[in-house]
Amino acid sequence: MKQARLTAHEKLCRRKLRPPNYLIYNILVRFVVKKLIMKNLDVRFNSSIDMRDYAGPFIVVSNHASRLDYIYTSLPFLPRPVNFVSGYNEFFRSHLAFIFRLMRVIPKKNFVSDLYTIRSMKHVFEKNGCVILFPEGMSSISGGNQPSAIASGKVLKHFGLPVVRVKIKGGYFVSTKFDLTERPGRVEVDIDPLFTPGQLAALPDDEIQRLLDEAILQDDYEWNRTARAAYRAKDGIATGIHTLLYRCPKCGHEFEMRSSGDEIICLHCGNGAKLTDAYELIPLSESSIIPRTPRVWYDEQRRAVCEWIRSEGWELRERVKLGVLPRYGYLKDQKTSEIVGEGELVLNDEGLHYTGTKGGEPWSFSVRPENLPTYGMCTDITRFYTFAPGEFVEFYPERETVAKWFLATEENHRKHGGKWTDFPDTYEKLRAESYDTPA
Repeated sequence: MKQARLTAHEKLCRRKLRPPNYLIYNILVRFVVKKLIMKNLDVRFNSSIDMRDYAGPFIVVSNHASRLDYIYTSLPFLPRPVNFVSGYNEFFRSHLAFIFRLMRVIPKKNFVSDLYTIRSMKHVFEKNGCVILFPEGMSSISGGNQPSAIASGKVLKHFGLPVVRVKIKGGYFVSTKFDLTERPGRVEVDIDPLFTPGQLAALPDDEIQRLLDEAILQDDYEWNRTARAAYRAKDGIATGIHTLLYRCPKCGHEFEMRSSGDEIICLHCGNGAKLTDAYELIPLSESSIIPRTPRVWYDEQRRAVCEWIRSEGWELRERVKLGVLPRYGYLKDQKTSEIVGEGELVLNDEGLHYTGTKGGEPWSFSVRPENLPTYGMCTDITRFYTFAPGEFVEFYPERETVAKWFLATEENHRKHGGKWTDFPDTYEKLRAESYDTPA
């Protein structure tokens, strides 16, 4: 009897996870990553650990600055092979599938519980391996951190292994969410001990989570006010940044910001700024009202969203195309999903709702706000995805509204008692409300 064809998901789940092959791993990292990919970057490592103290299994945690973080987190531990944890959906992309299998990357469905990931990590540790985690679950959108995913502290305590902290500074500027073109410049990488097994055993889960968030907290814009590093952008340093900074800080109009070259400007009132090669915002005129940094601007938008979703009858509505992962085979041409339908996406106090088509048939779903902390973002700020309805679905909005969908969904989750809380008030030093205007 002919055996049924295995799906891509079944093939993924049948893998036997263990540490990567020593020789293959070192060839790839030392010669492909270090010699070819890194040749245009100015990466500076500062390590305070002695690898002889980490002969057994251990965990590395890092802030997730960009798509290039595998470079900054793998090199400090050479020649030791490490297993990365990466988004489940990335294994369905043809240009990543082979290398992910070769490097024995562990899949994780973002922002939902995934016991397969925990079991896979356990198998790696049983073989004396090392696992690298990015607790935020997704690379930075704004140039700073988001809080670690729910239960990150619980996972560290569960395994009870030594934990090393990696902090990446400047990584977002090289590979931003608003522009897929790399922008070579300086990146600083600190490597330090974070937890011993004894400390993990003595601390409660929530305290481990708090200390973890504190350890990987990073705002690249604030860092560069002192570092003064410059970055080379082929098509202009501000290109695409209006998709992130969608609300004018002067007139309050949304989705009328436009950016090109080194400028961002509001089409409604003319308010605008120049972005320097060090990512500094310089107001275009004396009447311009511009936040101190793009990160502060993004947080101003969050505050506006917080106020809006507390108004009666608020609602975010958008026409979208619907994407899913292939059942067989892999996505070509660096696509992130197959477009199989279209419909209307709505967010309100009842949660997230999609009504439309899928595979030529009517299809809909709803997710309560407390069950939807945020979304994933595969590449840039043109689309977003979630596993919340029980499967991977990706949305392609007609308008450039993705940033607001993230902010509104996150704050709606918190409004309705969701477990993924924001940073405590002690982090307000990285959320300053001041503005810089010309003297």
